Amino acid sequence: MTTREDATALVLRMQECFNSRRFDEADDLFVPGFFSHPLGTPGFEAGKRAWRALVARHPGIRVVARDILVDGDKAAVRSAVEGITAPDGDARPELFEIFRIDDGRFAEMWGASTGWPPAAGPGDVVAG
Repeated sequence: MTTREDATALVLRMQECFNSRRFDEADDLFVPGFFSHPLGTPGFEAGKRAWRALVARHPGIRVVARDILVDGDKAAVRSAVEGITAPDGDARPELFEIFRIDDGRFAEMWGASTGWPPAAGPGDVVAG
């Protein structure tokens, strides 16, 4: 069973690694067999490549958790995305992620996003 406090600390630590661009420090937050369902790949190396691509395209990008809900070994996170200019009048970008946590580390991730400008979302940079 993952406690709310442990899951929250894990999510915030991951976001701090992203926001501070210390991507390699995030390695310890993921089990070796971590699987990203959006990327369709095992291991966290693909996640770091996606992070680097996002930062290259949007140097001021930051993620800030707004809600973290924990149920058993799952944590659902809604995060605001800052540092990206939204099209006039459009909603600010947000990420929605669900993580499965195993022994205090991320084991699996599912995700979706909304409000990204055209050709600026995570899926666009991951494919490139």
